[in-house]
Amino acid sequence: MKIWKDSISIDNLNATNKGTIHESLGILFVKIGTNFIEATMPVNEKTKNPVGILHGGASVVLAESLGSVASLLVSGSQNKQCVGIEVSASHLRSIQKGSILGRATPIRLGKLIHVWEIQIFDAAQPKELPICQARLTVMVKDQKPSIPHSERII
Repeated sequence: MKIWKDSISIDNLNATNKGTIHESLGILFVKIGTNFIEATMPVNEKTKNPVGILHGGASVVLAESLGSVASLLVSGSQNKQCVGIEVSASHLRSIQKGSILGRATPIRLGKLIHVWEIQIFDAAQPKELPICQARLTVMVKDQKPSIPHSERII
């Protein structure tokens, strides 16, 4: 069963990466299935820690990016704002080179709260070498009209 309210191509989705952390870290969305979304991220000088392995925080960025974008597609990005409110990650294996592949699938899709499972693998051997297992809770809010900074009360 298709869960997406918004329909978007991979090219259009990746076009939204410009000027974001996705562009900085090389995150690319690669597949949207009926109930999952996938993206890749390189393991390179931007995503490694000083020891030379993938930084755990980089895995969490990929996980939160997948879940947040998935929530936008489920909720309808025109009038909703989706923000991660809790993320947990278990780092299961290290990787020194290549790229990783993350896949987000829903655990629960409520009106105000979405919960996603994000599995991250070595992209060269997807489903065989788990790198990270994450869980993201996303709050779905109505989009507020943008108020210029100079007019904000707080």
